[in-house]
Amino acid sequence: MKLANQYNKVNLLVSILILLLTGIVYYLLIHFILTKKLDRDLMTEEDEIRQYVANYHSLPLLTSFIDQEVLYKITTLPPSTERVFRNTIFYDKREKETEPGRSLTTIIPVNDTFYEVTIIKSRVEAEDLVRLILLVTVCITGLLLLALWIIHRFLLNRLWQPFYGVLNQMKAFSIKQNAEINYIETNINEFNELNRSAIMMANQVNQDYKELKNFTDNASHEMMTPLAIVNSKLDSLLQTEKLTEQHVLIITDIYDAIARLTKLNQSLLLLTQIEHNLLPDVQEIDIEELFVEKSKQFSELILKAGLRFYMQQASCKVMMSKYLAEILLNNLLVNAIKYSPMGGDIFVVLQAHGFSLMNTAAEGALDTRYFKRFEKSSNSTGTGLGLAIVFQICNLYHFDFSYSFEEKQHQFNIFFKK
Repeated sequence: MKLANQYNKVNLLVSILILLLTGIVYYLLIHFILTKKLDRDLMTEEDEIRQYVANYHSLPLLTSFIDQEVLYKITTLPPSTERVFRNTIFYDKREKETEPGRSLTTIIPVNDTFYEVTIIKSRVEAEDLVRLILLVTVCITGLLLLALWIIHRFLLNRLWQPFYGVLNQMKAFSIKQNAEINYIETNINEFNELNRSAIMMANQVNQDYKELKNFTDNASHEMMTPLAIVNSKLDSLLQTEKLTEQHVLIITDIYDAIARLTKLNQSLLLLTQIEHNLLPDVQEIDIEELFVEKSKQFSELILKAGLRFYMQQASCKVMMSKYLAEILLNNLLVNAIKYSPMGGDIFVVLQAHGFSLMNTAAEGALDTRYFKRFEKSSNSTGTGLGLAIVFQICNLYHFDFSYSFEEKQHQFNIFFKK
């Protein structure tokens, strides 16, 4: 949900809650005020009756008005200055129906007789007035809420346009195309600051990308040159006639170390290129065709290791770098050949959106740490980067990569985005 919509939602909910609470309080307050007014009117009527009794020593004649009724009743209770107010029922003789009323009950002495005087007034007008005031208040508040929502709906969208402009530029930003983020002038300081920060970030990323690419290219060239020189010198040394068998063994070890160092250098540089997406040659790759080609390339190694290779073919294509696709299949096949026992099987199952590679296990299930750099078993002679490179390639293209161990078989599953 967008920030503006979330803000409008919260604002509307809070406004409605406040409206309900204040409406209830407002209703009770107005009701209280009008009830007190009725009580004062009732006390005025009582004072007039008491004044009449004081002057004429008798109660005034019973008269019924449209919204008022007076009742007398002889009582034995002593007179009291306390008045009793209560909500009651008032019978409207004109409308011939009952309606809510308010009564005052008091005791007035007349000569030697005590009378319970009850004065009843209709509350209909007061209730109608309360409802009318409340209705007007609710309507005005509703109009204010509607106006507030309209303002937030349209005005806020216009205010946030510079933000979305910067956001869209950031989404479209690509270091491979050496893109830039343009400055969008607004009268809002926060959006201007965001725009400047995004421009600085984009420039810094472009600069870091260029430096990293230059470093990777230079490192690959500069590190391979001395290794080639060492190999050349070793070749010259082997051609001398004064080498003993011990010297040959030492030189062989040096050859092996240089070969491992060369492979390690290439693997680390490849990992750097993958992590920073420095291999942008994306194209449609036919995985089925590539597996057929790789099976031919590795056929001698497979026969030499005493393994059997099976493939369940199906059309399988994906958009990715051809170089990385070859690296992906190479590492999986080399890993399967290297760690399958004599007489084992390698089985590839192709599907429309991915593939599975299974090989007979020489030992138990792989530890998940083997998918990290330089993690390998104690008896491994590799660099510990083969499966790490597979994992990084899958991360780069957001492939679904999983590993399982069933029926003494390692199973690697790679499925592409549909």
